[in-house]
Amino acid sequence: MSLERPTAPDPYDLLPAVPAFTVTSTDVTDGQQLDELYVHTSVGGKNLSPQLAWSGFPAETRGFVVTCFDPDAPTGSGFWHWVVVNLPASVTELPRGADPLPDGAFSIRSDYGDSGYGGAAPPPGDRPHRYVFAVHAIDVDRLEVGEGATPAYVGFNLAFHTLARATIRPTYQIKG
Repeated sequence: MSLERPTAPDPYDLLPAVPAFTVTSTDVTDGQQLDELYVHTSVGGKNLSPQLAWSGFPAETRGFVVTCFDPDAPTGSGFWHWVVVNLPASVTELPRGADPLPDGAFSIRSDYGDSGYGGAAPPPGDRPHRYVFAVHAIDVDRLEVGEGATPAYVGFNLAFHTLARATIRPTYQIKG
């Protein structure tokens, strides 16, 4: 069944503009279909977070937050797949399957209800979904959020502390 609905806006088009820096990956490519390694186990994937590396962020960066969001999920509010907070400014890469995280960093629960990475699993037959991996350079050593915080609450805090942002947007579709 194909759902006819307008394309959701890119979430970062709706926020105040911030400078950009660069995020790269040996595992995912902007605009290209995710490999099964990075897809949720519920649809036959391995559920590994992809490798991400970033550079060119502002010199005054004191920490990072990494997120993955699907704006195309048929929920009215998108779907959060991954939120890693309080990465030190000295960390400029997360390896594939990033676990354990660097000291002081932690994942909050995704919209799957678990902490850690939750891979792509769009409805079969739906159009390709965009998975927006974002690295947020922040002006504080750590966001004052706990492990029980919601992705929306982290996003609210990011609105006041983001110096710059880097994004990469692979896609995923299950033919139906």
